[in-house]
Amino acid sequence: MTTQTAPPPPAAAGPAVRRMAAAVLLGPARRTALLTALCFTVTCAIGLQGWTSVSLGGFDLGIFDQGVRGYAHFGLPVSTLKSFHHEFPPGFSLLGDHFSPVLAMLAPLYWIWDDPRSLIIGQSLLFAAGVPLIRRIAGYAFAGAEPRTARRAADLAGLVYGLGWPLLVAARVGFHEVAFAVPLTLLMLERGLARRYGTVLLAALLLCCTKEDLGLLVGAYGLVLLLRTRRTDDRAGRRTGLGLLLGGPVASAAAITWLIPAMGGEPGYYWNYGSLGADGGDALRNLLHDPFLLVQAAFDQPLKPLLLLWLFGTMLLLPLRSATVLCAVPLLAERILSSNPNHWSIARHYDALLWPVLLTAAIEVLGRLSATGRPERSLRRARRLGLGVAGIALVAAVPIGLVPLVLPTSWAPKPSEAALVRAAALIPDGASVEADNQIAPRLTARTDVVLVDGTPRGREYVLTRGDKRSFPFKTDKEQAERIQLLLAHGYRQLWAEDGVVLLHREGDEPVPGEHVPGPGSKPVQDEVPTDVGHNLFRG
Repeated sequence: MTTQTAPPPPAAAGPAVRRMAAAVLLGPARRTALLTALCFTVTCAIGLQGWTSVSLGGFDLGIFDQGVRGYAHFGLPVSTLKSFHHEFPPGFSLLGDHFSPVLAMLAPLYWIWDDPRSLIIGQSLLFAAGVPLIRRIAGYAFAGAEPRTARRAADLAGLVYGLGWPLLVAARVGFHEVAFAVPLTLLMLERGLARRYGTVLLAALLLCCTKEDLGLLVGAYGLVLLLRTRRTDDRAGRRTGLGLLLGGPVASAAAITWLIPAMGGEPGYYWNYGSLGADGGDALRNLLHDPFLLVQAAFDQPLKPLLLLWLFGTMLLLPLRSATVLCAVPLLAERILSSNPNHWSIARHYDALLWPVLLTAAIEVLGRLSATGRPERSLRRARRLGLGVAGIALVAAVPIGLVPLVLPTSWAPKPSEAALVRAAALIPDGASVEADNQIAPRLTARTDVVLVDGTPRGREYVLTRGDKRSFPFKTDKEQAERIQLLLAHGYRQLWAEDGVVLLHREGDEPVPGEHVPGPGSKPVQDEVPTDVGHNLFRG
């Protein structure tokens, strides 16, 4: 990898470069609008398809719905789905789970429409906001190329970004903090190229408020700025780079060690690096003693190198030739070194965090190869590489997100999920409910709902199923046994269809194992089923 692959910052290269970059972007404003609308429409349609097919669960759409609804009512983001299932104390705030106060910015959506689908729409709007930014990045990167080449590069960059498989996957699995991370990362990168460092700092601050580990990405970008400005007269860039390099990791450390515990979180709750050590300090000591532990942890499962091969191979290794790729290193390390199989596949939202970085890095390399004055062979190679990356990205998007949109069967719930919807309609407003994960988001707005899990909670209604495994159970047999346990201890069956059962509590008879988290509750993590972590394309 080399650190001098991007063109110089436009302001540093003079007014002529800035004028050329602006000309690339101002002309096709209509195409920018169309590409932005396309990104919004496709990602929103995928998310709404997940809603209509009842494939979006309480984990995580229902959790975020409860949290943002708390903000909308000028309170803390409390989620009973999260706190009960993971045994957090009463009143536990989601700020004690992940430090994401930026989610409060979505509260106005709930003043317009108090519904979990507001989050799906909001996420798609945020993803779409990245289209003009990636086009501007392409304009800067290709400012030294022929105007026609630069215009085509900007159009293709907007199309590849908006239909990129990482965004489609993120839309398919519901809502997450990544909705903010994607446009904010692009804003930070784009404003850095424009040498508008005040906005860079604002974007970096908001990223630190999006998720506690994104301060590491901010710090890595600080290093990128330092590398790119070290031989220029851009003192503001060097100061900004140094500030981000130091401030980003400090912000992450403060959030993890102080802010999250202050909000009721458990220190080290998300430590998934047991092969390195019991905690961060222990891991550092072990690595100083035996650095080879990093290599062992990074390649101890077949899916880990396959993930790297997919991420960089589908981009023809171009990002590796830009310093911007350094921003992806902390986020990739989190996943590759993790012992949690959920982090190893591309079937979840994690790759959307990397998408702005990898795509920007590839665009920078292609822009350098396409600069006017380069040999004709270099220009032809740049065109082939650019079309190759675009083709791979768009082809990958077809089976991952585009084909299901045109299949009517993908919009309809399966019989079991459809039965869950019918059963939920029988539950009165204001009731206390234990609900199957798949139906929980449809109950958060009008009931006091928690997840049906391994511990009975003594709620008025229990809506579950006994013949189809649902998170967090490991087998459908466990769910069937739960139904029988409740029927034997004070619950009556009100309704049953297609394996779905709605139970109502008729008396005060305690259920064996019944438990409600109290002030001294000790948070627990889920045990990942043994069939997770064996397929790159399935969660």
